Amino acid sequence: MKETIKVDQVQVVLGGKAVLEDITFSVSSGELTGIIGPNGAGKTTLLRTMLGLVPIRKGQLEVFGVPVSRLKLVRPRIGYMPQRKSFERRFPLSASDVVAGGLLTPETLLRPVSAKNEKIKKALQFVAMERYHNQPFQDLSGGEQQRILLARSLVRQPELLLLDEPNAGLDFPAQQSFTELIQSLKRERNLTVLLVSHDLMSIASAADKLVCINRTMHIHGHPADVLQSPSLDEAYRCQFDLISTFDKGGSRS
Repeated sequence: MKETIKVDQVQVVLGGKAVLEDITFSVSSGELTGIIGPNGAGKTTLLRTMLGLVPIRKGQLEVFGVPVSRLKLVRPRIGYMPQRKSFERRFPLSASDVVAGGLLTPETLLRPVSAKNEKIKKALQFVAMERYHNQPFQDLSGGEQQRILLARSLVRQPELLLLDEPNAGLDFPAQQSFTELIQSLKRERNLTVLLVSHDLMSIASAADKLVCINRTMHIHGHPADVLQSPSLDEAYRCQFDLISTFDKGGSRS
């Protein structure tokens, strides 16, 4: 199967500190891969390296066979849904306005995008939210807002979808509904999906593969194998060991 993402011994240094080190895995076309690990593990940074937003210090990273130094060539083929942030209430954005933001580029920034744009309509249809196109975004429920933000990342009809904690802050039924939507879109549109999540059980049931990191690479494989691996315990234990060290002495030993 063709590889969409290839990460080989990648190291990322920010502020003089290595936040990712020796990260190696690959994602095949059409796979849904979950990225798991404790808080501060570098999961968001990993996604941002795949967009060319964070430079790598060492190693190799390719998306669609294109090296990280030339990612701008394939960026239109990548959809990205960052962690949800509040929209300014003083600006009454409709659902369509939010989706339209996904069409903006440096070249089109000064040209308004019509809410009647056919790509916006299709993106809303993909997530079953077309009837809400004129609704104020802030009036929607958390689950509905996530679907609109997903439509925003789909509006260019990408081949690769990067999702950063899309279920954060949602109640359990909304989480289930959103995960099922992602699985459906993956099948129907043959999307390759990379999804960061803290919910191990939910992502394990949905993903084809899991990648567990905590600054360094711990394990990559089938969800059942990852969940039963001692490497998973080690990845999460690192966080608790660090907390314990601070609690005892107030500084790292």
